[in-house]
Amino acid sequence: MVFLNRIERQMGDESPLSAVIKARDGETIAMVRQAIQERRMRLAYQPVVVGVDPSRIAFHEGLMRVIDPMGRVIPAKDFIDAIETDELGRQIDCLALDIGLTTLARFPQVRVSINMSARSVGYPRWMKILRKGLATDKTIAERLILEITESSAMMVPELVIAFMDDLQAQGVSFALDDFGAGNTAFRYFRDFLFDVVKIDGQFIRNIDRDPDNQALTRALMSIGQHFDMLTVAESVETQQEAEWLQAIGIDCMQGYAFGAPTFRPSWVENRKPPPP
Repeated sequence: MVFLNRIERQMGDESPLSAVIKARDGETIAMVRQAIQERRMRLAYQPVVVGVDPSRIAFHEGLMRVIDPMGRVIPAKDFIDAIETDELGRQIDCLALDIGLTTLARFPQVRVSINMSARSVGYPRWMKILRKGLATDKTIAERLILEITESSAMMVPELVIAFMDDLQAQGVSFALDDFGAGNTAFRYFRDFLFDVVKIDGQFIRNIDRDPDNQALTRALMSIGQHFDMLTVAESVETQQEAEWLQAIGIDCMQGYAFGAPTFRPSWVENRKPPPP
């Protein structure tokens, strides 16, 4: 206690915990900045399967990963909060979009969703990458899904709605990510017209034996279905969870029960080698 009090006196109003968090965030930002400079950023792809037939893949979500100098894979959830409001957050969005669009151009049979922040809508470089990618191949727009988290969409709803209207007219689809985890303003919800709604994993875990999660998931599904949105259950990890979701008519499912995010998705594994 004496030690903590001494630190508090030295730091003024900043508590030891705040100092530790700030230092950790600073290290995270430095790590991500170096990874971008050294091009140690990649997308890992996770399948989103059809509810009635999980052997069929509806699309893949591209998830950003950092490869640290030791070769370890660091998922976005471990660094995104520290960089979301920083310039690095926009650079990550640019990289993810560029990699995703390149994948769509190379593999015409693939449909991919890419995560983005509402902050990137007004970021010139991100918009330039998007326009250039869509112009590469007229089929890319209809195979691209842009995922926006609930909390991000609600920061600037009018801007996001206008952006979505413009891109949907070109064939691009939009998914509302982590539905139920944020603070949705339902007065805006009917104006967004998302194509896909992804129910947050906290409501899916143990759903086969958790009455509260069952009730909440049914309610979230009902909202999505009312607005003609494709409903996706996130974080499905067991056969029992999958069977329960199938029984209530979920459209699609995503989670480790169907495949972990991978740098070598099925379309890469099945690609024929070039002729000698």
